Amino acid sequence: MVPATVERSVTRGPTTRRKPVSPEDVLRPIAVIGGAIVVTLILVHLADRTLRRIDAAHPETPLWGLLRRCRIPAQVVLGAALLRGAYDQTGLAVVAEHGMGIAQALTLVLIAATAWLLIKAAAAIVESAYTRYAAGARDQARVRRVRTQVTLIQRVVTATVVIVAAAAMLLTFPEMRAFGASMLASAGLLGIVAGIAAQSTLGNLFAGLQIAFGDMVRIGDTVVVDGQWGTVEEITLTFLTVRTWDERRITMPVSYFTGKPFENWSRGGAQMTGTVLFHLDHSAPVEKMRQRLLEILQECEDWDGRSWSLVVTDTTPSTMVVRALATARDADSIWAVRCQVRERMIEWLRTEHAYALPRIATAPAPLGDHTLTRGDKDAGPAG
Repeated sequence: MVPATVERSVTRGPTTRRKPVSPEDVLRPIAVIGGAIVVTLILVHLADRTLRRIDAAHPETPLWGLLRRCRIPAQVVLGAALLRGAYDQTGLAVVAEHGMGIAQALTLVLIAATAWLLIKAAAAIVESAYTRYAAGARDQARVRRVRTQVTLIQRVVTATVVIVAAAAMLLTFPEMRAFGASMLASAGLLGIVAGIAAQSTLGNLFAGLQIAFGDMVRIGDTVVVDGQWGTVEEITLTFLTVRTWDERRITMPVSYFTGKPFENWSRGGAQMTGTVLFHLDHSAPVEKMRQRLLEILQECEDWDGRSWSLVVTDTTPSTMVVRALATARDADSIWAVRCQVRERMIEWLRTEHAYALPRIATAPAPLGDHTLTRGDKDAGPAG
């Protein structure tokens, strides 16, 4: 007759005994672990399908579609939570021997996955809010301001969640709890020391918040810092990146923008006025130049048509300064307008009115009333 159970050998000292293994010992861990995995997959799949249907029914709100990015961290959170609550029901020998270590590991995974899920959900909410606002806003300057604020808010939330999760993970260790209790007694002194040591970092942190909510500079603004012209590409809580016209990146601490003056060409609107200066001879045909400037601007696609002018702004003994003025919709366009006006106006003057270009007088200097005698000429210079 075939026995109903399978026997295994267990060695204790010099003798060996056989301990029977029942089917329950095999099926229980499979049911607990497999059940946790199956329940996790089913619940997350149902939540994903629900979000997909809501997203299809409300295409004007991108939040539901963005929340679907949280599927993987949600699976890890739910799976870790189920295993943390039922791992001791598996009946495995390794669980009996290392139960505390397994519980500790599952707790750490659960905390880390929860932080991951919160960061993903916060990013989806922030991105959805910004997308809806940008789609209905007409003022691009205000859109850049909101983009800067939501970006920094997202970074603050991420940093806060990471710090809280790291603290929670450390507090799961008994040694760290005792260490934390002892540290609370000297928290005031440590706070003062840390504040002094990290005053630069804290200054940049508060400067980043001031930039975000004080509307000093925004992502996409055209700025001039230290003589460098560029566009603000990234703003974090500690540094700011400016992309120059030749595609270099200048990284600067955000405290620079709260402690030193800088030019912001986009504040109050992106429209700009540009000037081109010509140093010409006094005989230059100013009225014809004024007509030619209008013709050039009418053929220029980057001119927005708001304003233009051409006037004489200064004179010197040998030249006069003629200033051409034009407007454009943004900094890049005004640069193109200025270059085109300068190039085409000089070409027109060179071909049509060459006499108007500046010249250097090389005539000999006239002699005075005194006429040298022959003796003076023979004597030559003194010395």
